This record gives sequence, C-alpha cells and structure tokens, in this order.
Amino acid sequence: MSAMEERGEIVVIGAGLIGLSLAFELRRRGARVAVFDRFEPAKAASWAAAGMLAARTEEIADEPMHVLCNDALEGFPAFVERVREASAIDPHLRRDGIVQAAFDEAALMRLQARANALAAAGIGHTLLDARAALALEPALASNVLGALLTHDEGSVDNRLLGRALLAALARMHVQVATSEEIEIEFDARRVCGVRTRWGFRPADIVVNAAGAWAPHVAGVPEECRPPVEPVKGEMLALAMPHDFVRHTMWLGGCYVVPRADGRLLVGATGERVGFDTRVTAGGQRQLLERALLGAPGLAGFSLVEQWAGLRPGTPDERPILGRTPREGYLLATGHYRNGVLLCARTAELLADEIEHGTPIEPAFALARFAADAAGVGA
Repeated sequence: MSAMEERGEIVVIGAGLIGLSLAFELRRRGARVAVFDRFEPAKAASWAAAGMLAARTEEIADEPMHVLCNDALEGFPAFVERVREASAIDPHLRRDGIVQAAFDEAALMRLQARANALAAAGIGHTLLDARAALALEPALASNVLGALLTHDEGSVDNRLLGRALLAALARMHVQVATSEEIEIEFDARRVCGVRTRWGFRPADIVVNAAGAWAPHVAGVPEECRPPVEPVKGEMLALAMPHDFVRHTMWLGGCYVVPRADGRLLVGATGERVGFDTRVTAGGQRQLLERALLGAPGLAGFSLVEQWAGLRPGTPDERPILGRTPREGYLLATGHYRNGVLLCARTAELLADEIEHGTPIEPAFALARFAADAAGVGA
C-alpha cells in the first residue's frame, strides 16, 4: 500500500478545473479524495473561460510565472491524454499555434522584436508579412501589416475538459458534490475536516481551490485567507462557418478562439467590480468593435452566446499555491487569466507537496504577502 493510500481522506474545496485536476491527480496516485463546491461543478470561471494556452504569446515578464506557465504548456498534452483515456471524452486540444496580428507600424515592430526574442529562446515561430498573414488567416482585415505565429500554443475546449474530468472522477469513484453549506474546521494547530450539509467529514488534508471565492470559505482563520479578488471578464460567441477563422488570434485588444462546434469565442474584458457577473452593453460593444476592426468579415455572423465569469486575481497576479500557517490546510487559487493553462501543473505541484513534502516555489506561497507587509512597515 502506498503512502497516499495509507493517509486519511483529502478534501478539495472547489470543483472548477483547478480542483478537479487536483482530485484527478491525487486519485491517480492512490489517495482517497472528495470534492465539494457551493456551485455546479465545472462551472464559474472554468466554464466561462476561452481555454487559451498562450504561455509564450502573453509575454509574461514575471520570471516565476514565465517558468510556471511554460512548464504547464509543455505538460498539457500528456495531461489531456490522461483525462481523455480516463473519461472517453475528447477535450479538443489544439496546438496549431496562436496568431498575433499587427495593423500599424508600432505593432509590427513589437512583433518583430518578439520574433527575435522567441528565436533567441529557441521557440518555434513564423513571422509573416501582410500577404502571408492573409494567406494563413483570410479573415484578417485587409490593412494587416503582418503577423506572428507562435508554434505549439493553442487552446483546449475548457467546457469539454470540465466534463471529461467529472466523468473520469466518477469512474475513479471520487465524490464530487454540491453543498451550499461548506465550513472548514480547525483546531489550534491544524485542519480537522469539512462540514457540509451532510455533516462533518474528517480530513487529513483540505485544499482550498475555490477560485474567486477562496477568501470567503467559512471557518478559515484570518492568517490563512488568501488575498484574492474577483476580476470580471465578459465574452461572447459568434456562429462561424468552418475554418473562417483557423487559429486562435490576438487582434489588438481582444482575442478570438475557434471551436470545433462552429462557435467563435471573442474575449475578454477585465473589471474589478466585485461579484457582479452581469453581461453589459458596454462590455459587449467593446468586444465586438475590437473584433470587427481586426476581422471585419465577422460582422455578418449571428451572435449566439454572451456571458461573464470571475477570474481569481491576486495583488501580484501570481497564483497562491501550497501550505498555510495551519498544518494540513493548503491553497490552490489566484490563477487569474491562466487557470486553464495551469490546472494540470498546479495539480502536480500540490500532489507532490502532499505526497512527498516537495516544497513549492516560494514565489507562489501565501507567506510572500506577509513578507511584503513586513517590508512595507519596516
């Protein structure tokens, strides 16, 4: 019997892609796991996302985040294959590259500089002139000056990935349940378990993966609450003929992501407005204007869906992973715009810490905020 099989149950709070991926990884290693969420599993930000895998296109300047996201991108195909085999559901992973288009000289110069940086890092890419850009993506506006295709990036259908993880966990006999009442119980030193509408459930480990709601889980001591706030993002979907847009693209202020079901996702706005998930006229207008500037041919397509989600943001835009001051209580939240990309890598890091005691990079620890506060007060 493995060490994971011998230990007590692990409870994950939050049934988004982060929590479900963690439960999947822990169960693969032999752990006894249960997942609880106040809301429907695989919904909220996990359902609202576009599923972009853009570790290189986003030009992440923060070095710990750069490493984390690139590691996540490299490992993502193997993760999707494991989930597909375990669930018999294909999450539609695409790694055919992401296109960034330039419509003015300044943007073109930025793409050229970015191509140089990718070349220096040994990352596959293709820098395209206007004619080649239009040949690759005929939907682009005729005034496009050039484009950069970054290889091996792309997207996954996050809604299908959520369904696949739920199906895999069901086959693995992992409980995933919804409870309006979720309270974590502690003694003076460590976590004791979780109280839900079914009563108290003792747990050896509790992981808070509740996304934007992570600071608001009941029963958590103040020193263990993560500084996470919701960041609202609005999106929309158009009904699109097959291959009208062929790649995920950045269009100078918005992105577009084609789906196999004929939808084209357009996103995303960003607002710190609390837990307001209303779809607004202003937000939708902003998305449509930016998309149509970059790809005017989209104007004739039907608008088939509009929605908003809440990303979990942190003060430094890094996730919060791992230990807290109370033994057995861990965090996996604050992934902001990278929750889909980072779900598998987060699961690996947390599982390694739980199984082997492997410490996670201090740049992602909750303790960094206490250190920052101490420095400010010094």
